[in-house]
Parts: sequence; C-alpha cells; structure tokens
Amino acid sequence: MPKNQNTFSSLTTLRRRVAGRIAHGVWRWMQQAGAVTARTTGGLRFGTIGEGTRLAFPQGTVFGEPWIHLGECCIIAEQVTLTAGMLPGLDLGAEPVLVIGNGVVLGRDSHVIADAPIRIGNDTFCGPGVYITSTNHSYDDPHEPIGRQWPRSEPVEIGPGCWLGTGAVILPGARLGRNVVVAAGSVVRGEVPDHAVVAGAPARIVRRWSQETGWQPPLRTPAPVPIPDGMTSGQLRALAEFAEAEQGMAEVQEDTGGAGYQADDAGQPAEGRQAEGWQVEGQPVEGQPAEGQETAEGQETADAAAVGRSG
Repeated sequence: MPKNQNTFSSLTTLRRRVAGRIAHGVWRWMQQAGAVTARTTGGLRFGTIGEGTRLAFPQGTVFGEPWIHLGECCIIAEQVTLTAGMLPGLDLGAEPVLVIGNGVVLGRDSHVIADAPIRIGNDTFCGPGVYITSTNHSYDDPHEPIGRQWPRSEPVEIGPGCWLGTGAVILPGARLGRNVVVAAGSVVRGEVPDHAVVAGAPARIVRRWSQETGWQPPLRTPAPVPIPDGMTSGQLRALAEFAEAEQGMAEVQEDTGGAGYQADDAGQPAEGRQAEGWQVEGQPVEGQPAEGQETAEGQETADAAAVGRSG
C-alpha cells in the first residue's frame, strides 16, 4: 500500500478514537448532570423526593409530578416512566396519586401509570421492563374501537419487600402482600397473599410460606449464607480461594478412585516427596519409579556392571 494511504488510514483511526472518547466523556457528563435528586430536581416538581433518591438520565415520560411522592434512597433507572393522571396538566386534588416507598428500585424501561392511586411499599425491587398500571382498556361496546372506549381504573397496592421480575405486568385492582415474588413475564391481577410466589399469565400461586409449614412446595436449593459482619474483602478472597482448593482436591480424589495424597500442614508434598508431583497412594510421583521397581535405564546399568566384574 502506498505511504500516503497508510498515513490517511492512521489519521482516520486516530480521529475515530478521539471522537469516541469525546462522545463517551460527554455522555458520562450528561448522565451526571441530568440525574434528578432531591437537590437537583432538573425542573421536575415532585410532591416529595427523599434524600438519597436518584432518577437516572435520561428519564422516561414524567408528568403529574406534584401528585408523585418518592421515598428515600430509591433507585429509578434510565427510561423509567412515572405518570399521575391520564394527561399532563390535570388537577388531581389534594392527595398523592403515586406513592413510592423508601428503598424502592425500578429497573430500566419500567412504567408506573397511575390514573388511580398506586402504592409501592418499602424495599420493593423491580427488574427491567416492569409495567404497573391502575388503568386498562375496556371493550364493552363491540361496535366502538377499543382505543376510543373509556378505560377502567382501579387502585393498585404492592406491599413491602416484593420482587417483580423482568417484564412482569401488574394490572388494575391488584393487591400484593408482603415479600411477594412475581416471576418474570407474569401478568398479575387480583389479590396475592404475603410470602407467595406467583408465575404465569394470568399469574397463579406456585409456592407459599407459612409459619407452620415453611415453604410449600419446599425450596430446591439451600438458602444463601449471608456474609458475616466485619468481614473484609481480603478475607472473602481467601475464603473463595480455599473453597476452590477444596473443590480441586475433591476432584483429584474422585479421579483417582478415592485415593488421597500426603501433604504437610502448608499444603506442600510431605518430606521426601518430589515437588514435581503429588504422591498418590499406590502410584509413582511423576518422573520417579514406583517403589520396588527400577527403570529400564537403571537395569541396563546394573547388567553392565555385572558383566564387567565377571570379566
């Protein structure tokens, strides 16, 4: 390739790199500057917005803010829609319409459409694309287009500590109890009791917990062990490495039919063993003949010595 073409290609690559870094830098700055918090509302006049709550940039559609109350330490991801009332600019009265408790997480591209009151309890987490609405289309008149018929609205209540999986839909009139799990893609209507797991469209209870019987049907996996208070990141790494070493030792024992190896307290082969391999019971160390056996080379040397003596 001619030299001038190489130079042109290098300049083009350099320009693209510089442009990419500038674009990403500007976008990160916009994400920081465009986020909405209690101190930087960005022109959105919520009824209340608690300390530590953050609406990521870019926001989705937001209107009816005076009737939207956000608790403390909420995480509202990008492109989340929050609306109160059917249209912007309506007077919805003195009471809040959409109330989101403390510590609530709304995943990216989620929608909360509150034409009638919606209450979301503390510490409820929602995955991406969750849709919560208090309004639904009606189709009473078979001769009128459904989109032109007046919708139906019913309040929605979601209790504290719930988990709504990706793509879950909560329909008007739904009432979820405490610590309810909604499986991904489920469509929920009606009442769901405390400590229930629901799945499907329409969602049905597939598991439930009670004080007397625990989880029924029983959980198939053991409960995760919480991290002890005060444990450092270095200790966690050491614990993970120890668990990996134990797993490796178990695999070695399985491969050798249960035979173990001899090692000192430091995890090294016991004294007298070669460092190249681990002495497995009944098997030679790599590069060393088994006990009671001689190598072919050693046997040849011994035979040659015997011939010399006999001569």
